[in-house]
Amino acid sequence: MGTALNLGLVIAQVVYGLTANSMALLADAAHNFGDVLALLLAWGAAWMGQRLPSARRTYGWGRGTILAALINAVVLLIGVGAIGVEAVHRLQSPGPVSGGIVIAVGLAGIAINGVTAWLFSRGHEDLNIRAAFLHMAGDAAVSLGVVLAAAAIMATGWVWLDPVASLAIVVVIVVGTWGVLRDAVNLTMDGVPGRISQAEVARFLGGIVGVEEVHDLHIWALSTTQIALTAHLVRADVADDQTLIQAAVLGLQERFGIDHATVQVETRASAAACRLRPVEVI
Repeated sequence: MGTALNLGLVIAQVVYGLTANSMALLADAAHNFGDVLALLLAWGAAWMGQRLPSARRTYGWGRGTILAALINAVVLLIGVGAIGVEAVHRLQSPGPVSGGIVIAVGLAGIAINGVTAWLFSRGHEDLNIRAAFLHMAGDAAVSLGVVLAAAAIMATGWVWLDPVASLAIVVVIVVGTWGVLRDAVNLTMDGVPGRISQAEVARFLGGIVGVEEVHDLHIWALSTTQIALTAHLVRADVADDQTLIQAAVLGLQERFGIDHATVQVETRASAAACRLRPVEVI
């Protein structure tokens, strides 16, 4: 639904943007087209993530959701760069703008982007869904800016307001996209997901009764929704291995949403010989 609504809006914005000679409307169309691609990529990646693991891809295809978020962010930033360049040219040589057409299409943009944002108003723990929501909510605000700029042009005759509005749109897109790009790059590089604190996880594991030390702790994302962890737990001599493992796995799931934990239990002697014990060793 979100894809269909925004694709129709893009077509209308391109047609009427060219008719009205509005760079702001065309800039908004380019942004909305980026959102259509973002929704399609996120949709495809989510579908691929449901495929079962194979001998070649033992974690399945869930990582594609991270790749989709990264591609979407990069494509949007490249697109706004082109918009910015054209807006500067228009600012130097502004042309006439048909304010009435721009206002009508802009109002349609507010309605469509608002409805689409509402469709993605839940599930923000998923980077793809959060990116889609931010794009749509931002688009609604951008469309409002286009309408206000067109109204101001009709009232004052200041056609330079159109490219200025385009530059404002560029700023809004960059600000909204930067966080998604940062998070996507972090997950691509096997960084700890933003909502997880490695220090808190280490304190939790170290606080389990019978655990004396935690080392070789790694946390990374299997997809935009699944988190994996590996860790070595050094146990006291009287502790039971299976009890420690169950306490760790269940606690990580309930407290941090880490649903793919692999825990290795070591005695003091085996920990002393573990080559992965030093912090600097990966």
